[in-house]
Amino acid sequence: MESTTKKITALTLGLFLSCPWQCLPAQAQSLKEVRTQQQALKPSKLAPDLEMLLADDDEEQRQALQGKTLAQARQARHRRAAQRAQTDGEAEPQRARISGLLLPSAVVAAEEKQSFIVQFTGSTPDVVLQEKLALLGGRIAQKHNGLGLATIEAPRTAIRQLAAQGNVTYVSPDRPVVSFSSHTESATGADVARGSSGDDDDDDDEGSSLNGSGIGIAILDSGIDTKHELLKSSSSTSSVSVSKDFTGENITSDKYGHGTHVASMAAASDRVSSGAYKGIAPGAKLINARVLNAQGIGATSQLIAAIDWCIANKTTYKIRVLNLSLGAIAKDSYKNDPLCLAARRAHNAGIVVVAAAGNEGKDTNGNKIYGAIHSPGIDPSVITVGAANTFGTNQRSDDAVATFSSRGPTRGYSTDANGVRHYDNLIKPDLIAPGNKLIGAQSDNNGLANFLASLFPQLKIGTSSTTTTKLMYLSGTSMSAPLVAGTAALMLEANPNLTPSLVKAILMYSAQPLKGFNSLEQGAGLMNAAGAVQLAKLVKTTLPSTNGSSLLKSSLPSTQASTIAGQSCKWGQGVVTNWGILYGSDLVKYWQPVYGSGQILGDATGILNGTFSKVAGKTSSGVNFKSGALQINGSGIILGDALNTVFVSGIILGDGIILGDGIILGDGIILGDGTILGDGSTRADTSLKSDSVVLGDNTACMPPAP
Repeated sequence: MESTTKKITALTLGLFLSCPWQCLPAQAQSLKEVRTQQQALKPSKLAPDLEMLLADDDEEQRQALQGKTLAQARQARHRRAAQRAQTDGEAEPQRARISGLLLPSAVVAAEEKQSFIVQFTGSTPDVVLQEKLALLGGRIAQKHNGLGLATIEAPRTAIRQLAAQGNVTYVSPDRPVVSFSSHTESATGADVARGSSGDDDDDDDEGSSLNGSGIGIAILDSGIDTKHELLKSSSSTSSVSVSKDFTGENITSDKYGHGTHVASMAAASDRVSSGAYKGIAPGAKLINARVLNAQGIGATSQLIAAIDWCIANKTTYKIRVLNLSLGAIAKDSYKNDPLCLAARRAHNAGIVVVAAAGNEGKDTNGNKIYGAIHSPGIDPSVITVGAANTFGTNQRSDDAVATFSSRGPTRGYSTDANGVRHYDNLIKPDLIAPGNKLIGAQSDNNGLANFLASLFPQLKIGTSSTTTTKLMYLSGTSMSAPLVAGTAALMLEANPNLTPSLVKAILMYSAQPLKGFNSLEQGAGLMNAAGAVQLAKLVKTTLPSTNGSSLLKSSLPSTQASTIAGQSCKWGQGVVTNWGILYGSDLVKYWQPVYGSGQILGDATGILNGTFSKVAGKTSSGVNFKSGALQINGSGIILGDALNTVFVSGIILGDGIILGDGIILGDGIILGDGTILGDGSTRADTSLKSDSVVLGDNTACMPPAP
């Protein structure tokens, strides 16, 4: 009798877990009817990791129906999840509750209310959505205006039924978002960019200097310590114009220690050590949008809310640049990823979006890994930044890609109705910037060291007891991204009418390709702030709109190069676009329609009948193109000269296409000197709290000021 009772209980629980709320008798819907609806549901409506969670739910129910207790079934599930995590080099699944939001994971029971991001058709009234969710035991927690997105809280048991609704186009789990922690002036050429106009033919600009004045840079991070001297202007006023918390902790200071350091990379003043730690754009105003909590973790929905707020307030605070030194593991195709949709909306609103590529460039044995770019850096509109190692010198002749810097291609994917995965496989990052062991502001935590400095005391610089001047080392693409964001601010100060796509194109065109690395590691090359600002000032202040019209108000310099730390640094003269490269001086001599407002560079090229080609009407006739990722085998080379050394044999990186030599871009395939990640989920064991990332590459590095 006891055994029978257990089986009946298990059966009842199994039905409850497997069915949406509407399959219960009170809803007058049979299990068969529900399963029929589920089978008719296209898999592409559910994010890949959500599909896996729901499949595990089904397995848990199956085991319960076979006689296991619910506790035993869940223990088996947790073991499977832990084994997958160990195989993939990830941390084991944790029960994550962030600011009251319970994020879906293998250790969260299916019947518990948890947080999801749902994409709706734009015509659905809020009251209708609320009513439908209420029937499923859920509610709308937050609407994201203009994106067709909403954060909801509902049991996982209701998700298939929710996705079956005709007004729902996609459902993703609310994923955790983490930071990518990490002489900058001289190494990037920012001192050259700020010190002169870069346009000797324009007498009105002669002798002028740039510092980012009038440009707002939004730092979406763990908060900013507004009392730190590096984040004050020469008049002792704070560089932060507004602070807002999106975590629910109701503080905007930086207990974690990441956001303050990031902010100082972009806009630190010269108020400490005679300017030794000055940022790229010290005159820019900072917008402090706190999206990571005191432990450096946030939720996707909170980051989306902050992006929304920045778009709504871009005029009030002159927000022209968003810096995202954080990200989530990329599961969805960029076409469906909620963070990418939010970043694209900011781009379309005229805001330059800069994101860290991630710190997943190697495995625990130090071997290179390809395919670990994080979201929203997987989106074509975003300027995705990898990390370079300067080895502590201002000269670029010894620079290299940092070992931890995430490499492309992007591995987000969508799944069609037949269960076939279609990977994006875009070439990323777009460029790289210094990111190894950089010195910046150390935030104060009520008189104590911040979280990172407490966890890793070796990051601290000096023994100063003055909390407003303390410094620390950090490493990572998180430190690289704000250097690019600061450079974008200088470019926009020099020429306020530049569009986000034109800013991105100029940054890549003027970047310096590094010998020994391919474009899946460095994109177009190492950022050249001096060249980018010089070129920005050459662009007409009133942009043309006709394809092929003259873009510049004067000629390009005869030698397209910049002098940085006494060395000539040649511009690469190319723009990475999705699965290949556009190259040649016509890119900047003439107007390209993809530079227009609301346009992205990736629209210039596409795949038609298995062939990578330019899209008609998107570029001028003189722009050249080539498919594949380039390997740079010489110093001082321009990208057009590297086309005979294509890393992936010159064939497109599109889904299912042979790359050359019979190799298919698939899970676990070795590409030259590393392994590409599979399933959009495998990642290196290099989380933020890993010494190999926080402490950076163990090499010579930026020295403290004497």
